[in-house]
Amino acid sequence: MENLLILSSGTRNKIVQYFKKELGNSGKVICADMSKYAPSLYEGDNHYITPNIMNDDYINFILDICKKESIDGIFSLIDPELKILGENKHLFTDEGIMLLQSSVDLINVSFDKYKFYTTLIEEGFNTQKSYIELYKVLTDINEGKLMFPLFVKPNLGSASFNINKINNIESLKSMFEKHNDLIVQEFIDGQEYGIDVYVDFISKEVISIFIKEKMKMRAGETDKSIAVKDKKLTQVIKNFVENLGYVGQIDIDVFKKAGEYYISEVNPRFGGGYPHAYEAGCNFPRYILNNLKGKVNKSEVDNYSEGTIMMKYSDVKFLK
Repeated sequence: MENLLILSSGTRNKIVQYFKKELGNSGKVICADMSKYAPSLYEGDNHYITPNIMNDDYINFILDICKKESIDGIFSLIDPELKILGENKHLFTDEGIMLLQSSVDLINVSFDKYKFYTTLIEEGFNTQKSYIELYKVLTDINEGKLMFPLFVKPNLGSASFNINKINNIESLKSMFEKHNDLIVQEFIDGQEYGIDVYVDFISKEVISIFIKEKMKMRAGETDKSIAVKDKKLTQVIKNFVENLGYVGQIDIDVFKKAGEYYISEVNPRFGGGYPHAYEAGCNFPRYILNNLKGKVNKSEVDNYSEGTIMMKYSDVKFLK
């Protein structure tokens, strides 16, 4: 029996459904969220309403759930919680519970956009120019090294929150007067890709890479996409995740311009567009369950249906 706890499950009903399907009668999927109106809660075998993740008793509350439900593996579906879990990994390990995410150091790098930018440059990967100091932005604009439009957003933000497209110096200066901890990023006018990657927790080998062209976005998540295969991009992504040391399920955003690939962002968790990968043949829930059993997964890179299309639509969960 493998019992899984999914934290901050929110509206990710499909993720819960996929794990229940793969588990069958060999384990339970337990869901938790701070809101009783999170529809995914009611897809699980049991569910819990948690305190806010910033509550001092939060980790103890989660540990109590783990003990009560005999949890073997745990992961979260939101960014801020990954750091909190990572900082308390030893508490889960001591109870024999596998924390299904990358190291806390790598999570910190991933969510600090400027630190992530400098890491990519140091490792030799293409990425969009990024700045946290206004005078450097203005200098490069004046010297013709940077052009409008530009993106300005919180350096530590997530879920595409408070992203602003800036078209002139006056607006740029105004943003810096109103807000702290901003990052300015070059606008890349090219095809955007969303890439779902799984790295085996035991072998540390890249098991699966799924590439989708983003056709439409909504609320920071992929709304419509088409599956493609690209050997060059696959190799770029494989080199990237291996060099930095990611493990488990990862969501990566990439832009293509003039035949070159630019890594934009990484979420070391399930991305909102993952259902496309699963339906096309990239079975991350099965990989996770194998790792929980101590089994090493075989590489299935490129083993998915090209040309498949994902189109999200609204559904309703009704409770009496």
